[in-house]
Amino acid sequence: MPKILKNISDVRDFTSLYNLVNRRIGFVPTMGSLHDGHLELGRRARKECDCVIYSIFVNPIQFGPKEDLDKYPRDLKGDLEKLDSIGTDAVFFPDESIMYPEGFSTYIDAGETANILCGRSRPGHFRGVTTVVCKLFNIVGCDQAYFGKKDMQQFIILNKMVRDLNIPVELIGVDTVREKDGLAMSSRNSYLNKKERASAPVLYKTLGYIKKHLSEFAGQEEAVQKAKEMISEVKEAEIDYIEIRNLKDLSEVKNFRKEKHVMFLAVKFGKTRLIDNIILN
Repeated sequence: MPKILKNISDVRDFTSLYNLVNRRIGFVPTMGSLHDGHLELGRRARKECDCVIYSIFVNPIQFGPKEDLDKYPRDLKGDLEKLDSIGTDAVFFPDESIMYPEGFSTYIDAGETANILCGRSRPGHFRGVTTVVCKLFNIVGCDQAYFGKKDMQQFIILNKMVRDLNIPVELIGVDTVREKDGLAMSSRNSYLNKKERASAPVLYKTLGYIKKHLSEFAGQEEAVQKAKEMISEVKEAEIDYIEIRNLKDLSEVKNFRKEKHVMFLAVKFGKTRLIDNIILN
């Protein structure tokens, strides 16, 4: 089983052995309830690093007041068994008082990229994400950190944070792991009832169609409209947003034919909000 580290001093004592001999530490931050998408991050880290550390911490400051903090799935025993199966060395499992001690009041402002897409729907979400990830990087002292590209907006924002704050960590993006029917793996998939789960693959079906037929669209507005039409045909689906943004910095696309861009979407099935994306060109 991986070694469980509950305190910051435990983590630093553990990682100091690797730092002293200049061995690479790979880190995977998670909120637990692990699925194969999370494990794929660790498999990649295992190939590239000498030591692999996960964190499991359901971060309260990235949840809004009406979101699912209390209901977020938790399964530490099952998570540890899964992490053992891929050869994880240690798991940082702090409680809230360790991460946010009494009097904590310092947060990271992630800028305008945190106020669009999911940031518009979830105000303050990326302030919480960037703050906790920065703290985890400082605690673990990792060389490389691994993130899934399903959360592409998060990955782009964290890359900017690392550059802007001169944090000596290389971020590695890993392709989205999907179910057999194309649905992106997510801890929140467990919330879906049978009808919602049967309908949810429309997200990847739509993204795949837009990518395949990209040359047929006059511009991003037409591509977005087609995606909205496809998803709106599904009774259980309620669109939050569908947008095409520049891959580099999430800016608005000015040249649809030449810029590298991504289609982002967020759709609710019942009370469950799912996100997905695809690089179009």
